[in-house]
Amino acid sequence: MTSSEPRLQRYVALGDSQTEGLGDGDDATGLRGWADRLAEDLAGHHPGLTYANLAVRGRLAGQVRAEQLAPALALRPDLATVVAGMNDLMRPRFDADEVAGHLEAMFAALTDRGVRVATVTFPDPGYITALARPLGSRVTALNERIRAAAGRHRVVVADTHGYPVVTDPRLWSPDRLHDGPIGHQRIAEAVAQALGLPGSGDAWTRPLPPPATPFPTGVRAAAGELRWAGAFLGPWLGRRLLGRSSGTGRTAKRPALLPVLPAVRTLPAPTASD
Repeated sequence: MTSSEPRLQRYVALGDSQTEGLGDGDDATGLRGWADRLAEDLAGHHPGLTYANLAVRGRLAGQVRAEQLAPALALRPDLATVVAGMNDLMRPRFDADEVAGHLEAMFAALTDRGVRVATVTFPDPGYITALARPLGSRVTALNERIRAAAGRHRVVVADTHGYPVVTDPRLWSPDRLHDGPIGHQRIAEAVAQALGLPGSGDAWTRPLPPPATPFPTGVRAAAGELRWAGAFLGPWLGRRLLGRSSGTGRTAKRPALLPVLPAVRTLPAPTASD
């Protein structure tokens, strides 16, 4: 932290499963996720930083606003991250203006209190799984509105959309819905750069080394899509039909502001054999 840089004391993260950390650890050993990784990085520059994570998997943008905004304001953060909307994108009924409206309401409420706010744009899931290609236009529409709303409220945007590396399969967990550890680390680095954190840079935008084994194509790729649909897409659709959510009955993993120890390790850079 430089002498001219305001000291951060309280960081609060709002969102859904991405911010909760799904794909980076598990419920048995604990979830880490990009927000935890960012908090660890921040703590290295802002000793004494405390951090709360209010995110809950499965939440729609309107639910994040209804359930997390008031508790976040009550914690009086210096910095907040607000990332939501992907669950809305995947529902049959999707209204980009409505979703962006919930995000903008959170941006406004937080920035009006003097909170510095950061958000993230979304990658096109059609490049991650072919079955998600119809969602491409929705992602574009929502990202455009996120950028516009952020501009109106001086919200920092980590604009990850458009960088080929963010759709590299190695950044994603096997369910292709959540980032894996490498993906979460890249998001944390993107937000750190957007915030101008000392030592941050654009390394997160760079491609991974070529894989030792080429990604499957043709029949092998199609077989992989079918296995994925059976293991992950089917259960997800089943929950939708039953009106259930992966977050039913869950609460925030870190609802109170707690001290953060600076990161003592970083994710190893992937090699060609990864």
